[in-house]
Amino acid sequence: MTEFALTLLRLAFLGALWLFVIITVVALRRDLLQPREARPASNRPAKPPKPAKPPKPPKPVKAKKKTSGTGPSLVVIDGPLANTVIPLGTAQITIGRAPDSTIVIDDDYASSRHARIYPSDGGWIVEDLGSTNGTWIERTRITQPTALTPGTPLRVGRTTMQLQK
Repeated sequence: MTEFALTLLRLAFLGALWLFVIITVVALRRDLLQPREARPASNRPAKPPKPAKPPKPPKPVKAKKKTSGTGPSLVVIDGPLANTVIPLGTAQITIGRAPDSTIVIDDDYASSRHARIYPSDGGWIVEDLGSTNGTWIERTRITQPTALTPGTPLRVGRTTMQLQK
């Protein structure tokens, strides 16, 4: 092989290597910026109203849409189940795509068994159940059981919820 051909081969390999590095950095940057783009509904700028279209029937949810009653409740503020109110009793609430979850979320970003919420010492604790995309309280990904305070956004996939007293 001639010296010139070897140099061209080396330059082509170097170019391909840099192209791979740039593509990897762009993909990582996009993934790292995703939580910043998914802001709580209260911080989002007002959007123009969308044209009315027939509502899709929601997936089975054991807790039906109700108005807020006595006691604490979990309110879905954004996502496919928006405006759903789940009254919290003394039992734990499971969230995920599995049909046996208390709150069934039809979302590609939610795991089958994504998270659970359970009562503890007069408050409520959120625990991520090893989900792929994580469970977020405000803009913080939780890695261990964390107390959920009223009014704080809880995000599972594309669904945002709040605990209300």
